[in-house]
Amino acid sequence: MRVHGHEVRGVDVDGETRCAHYGTERDVVALRFGCCESYYPCFRCHAAVADHEAERWPAGRRGEPAALCGVCGAELTVDCYAAVDACPDCRTAFNPGCASHYDRYFEPAAAAED
Repeated sequence: MRVHGHEVRGVDVDGETRCAHYGTERDVVALRFGCCESYYPCFRCHAAVADHEAERWPAGRRGEPAALCGVCGAELTVDCYAAVDACPDCRTAFNPGCASHYDRYFEPAAAAED
């Protein structure tokens, strides 16, 4: 599925990055994986359609876009995404429950110092 010009891979992805696994009004973020640099709505979608193991976005690349707002297409860095509860461009609210999964998507910032 192409969402605002970006390919978003997954299961039953809609035009705002919702998927078969997460489909609420606030599930409008796709996350980029370090292994393939591709956007997926969730870790379950990556497991379902990728032909490789998931790798988190590297700590040393936290300043690069790694989150995509499915509503407006804004790309956010890890640090920006983790610091907001809504898209800074369109103000659409993000699912607050996603914060409990950040460790599945992003290496911790401290890993950059190793």
